[in-house]
Amino acid sequence: MLSQWLQTAWYNGHPALHLLRPLEGLYRAAVRRRRQRFLRGEGVYRPPLPLLVVGNITVGGTGKTPLILWLIEHCRKQGLHVGVVSRGYGAKPPALPFRVTTQDSAKHCGDEPLMLVKRTGVPLIIDPNRPRAVQALLQQEPLDLILSDDGLQHYRLARDLELLLIDHARGLGNRRCLPAGPLREPLKRLKSVDACLINGANEDSEAGFALSLKPVALVHLQTGRSEPLGYFPAGQKLHALAAIGNPERFFHTLEALNWRPIRHPLPDHARLRPEQLLFSPDLPLLMTEKDAVKCAPFALQNYWYLKVEAVPSKAFVTWFDQQLARLIKGGSNEPETA
Repeated sequence: MLSQWLQTAWYNGHPALHLLRPLEGLYRAAVRRRRQRFLRGEGVYRPPLPLLVVGNITVGGTGKTPLILWLIEHCRKQGLHVGVVSRGYGAKPPALPFRVTTQDSAKHCGDEPLMLVKRTGVPLIIDPNRPRAVQALLQQEPLDLILSDDGLQHYRLARDLELLLIDHARGLGNRRCLPAGPLREPLKRLKSVDACLINGANEDSEAGFALSLKPVALVHLQTGRSEPLGYFPAGQKLHALAAIGNPERFFHTLEALNWRPIRHPLPDHARLRPEQLLFSPDLPLLMTEKDAVKCAPFALQNYWYLKVEAVPSKAFVTWFDQQLARLIKGGSNEPETA
């Protein structure tokens, strides 16, 4: 597939990428215009309460969803009522904006929104028009804070805090913008976000705060029962399914747990059908939690998912609590100016 070839070329290099430089120039110009309109406040909706964006500067997975789960729970511990808005990538809801419930299917609302709601019960609305999603959410829920799942480049929506994630192992590739590289915006955008988190880093650095994803349990799809990681012994051979932005990160995690995964990578957000998962030999099938919400309706006895939790550095937690105090108690920031 072209997209797979591009991703490999972005991170490993390929001489043919220089042919895409003219298209990259057009892309950069379009991004610059959108950013300038945002800075001037043109067509920007500002919610009446603080809004925090969690996003990427690169195409592909960086651990954004686990961080959002952490943010939801952490804010709740501070006594805050949190809501989430999301584009709902790949979703086909009956109408927009659409309030996601635990009874919905991933086909209707998208895998990541459904996972967030199933794990936390958070009020969540999907709509590619994020200002409209925020307005619908505020009509339904009394909230203190809104989290925008992705949307760093959605410049119709004002924000009070921007958190950007970077995958430590893959980094920023060749550091070029689409389609010649993996960047959604030029590198200088890193300087304007409020904080960078480096998923997989062992310690904080000038590049950003450290973040790790900690495996915590095995969950059986059919019954929902949770088992300790030791339920699968060291050396366990299993099928490993990952339809996420960076499947190799999941496979490396399983190997670090001393299991022997047979890799089955698929494109991010891929729709999954029962016949796709009839792997041979007959072994446990272990998948990500994001994939599990799509497979639950047809789960077999040997289907499991690995539950993980984001663990940000202590310095980030301290910094973030300071931001919460400023935003919630002191009022949100004024709109950005050029």
